[in-house]
Amino acid sequence: MTVAQVVARAKSLGVRGSVSDHISRDAPTTLGSVESIERYLDALESYDVLRGGEFCWHDALWRELPAHVVRRFTHRLGSLHSIRLANGSFFRAFSAQLPAELTAAVYMEAHVSSMETLATDMPVDILAHPTLVPPPFRELDPHELWTEALEERAVHACLANALVFEISARYPPHERLVRRMMESGVRLSLGSDGHRPDQVANIAVPLALARRLGVCDDDLYDPTRHGSRTGAFDA
Repeated sequence: MTVAQVVARAKSLGVRGSVSDHISRDAPTTLGSVESIERYLDALESYDVLRGGEFCWHDALWRELPAHVVRRFTHRLGSLHSIRLANGSFFRAFSAQLPAELTAAVYMEAHVSSMETLATDMPVDILAHPTLVPPPFRELDPHELWTEALEERAVHACLANALVFEISARYPPHERLVRRMMESGVRLSLGSDGHRPDQVANIAVPLALARRLGVCDDDLYDPTRHGSRTGAFDA
């Protein structure tokens, strides 16, 4: 889709548009250099749309952006497309084949540990799809996958680092975790994570969950009102 089509789609659904393409050398994207990122931002600045970008924590590209390029983003997202295991190696969250020793409990410990490091080290505003796990684990009951102790650690990581927790339409988090985030004071955002035209700007499922929990529009993250770590709205 073109930027104009994304903007029109968002408006048709009553949603404020935000384009946040993958920006990483380890993702299916052409945004893998500072120059390509500047061209991307040039294109977005021609439209009434928030200028986001989703950066892979495990990829170094986000560390290489000059400050003047960072400030052109209205907000940025950080994602755990790969997590760091206890032995120091990285494991992709989209891998369908799991080694025998990588049980759900071992994976989740590494997932939350990586989340804690992302929250501390990565200067982003939103934690993208926080409950993304490999396909074999997506069939498990999230209340078994996520112990309350792991949830508390995730909450602390977000709260201590002013990191916004995304309610993703593509990888929806379970209500207990979202409620825990909300009640602890972590700000929430809604994300369509649209990869197809029918998914773009469709936040019906995240919005319904937020409404069930009593979250109002003013509580949801808006960089134009709540600011951004990019510095885009600094005086």
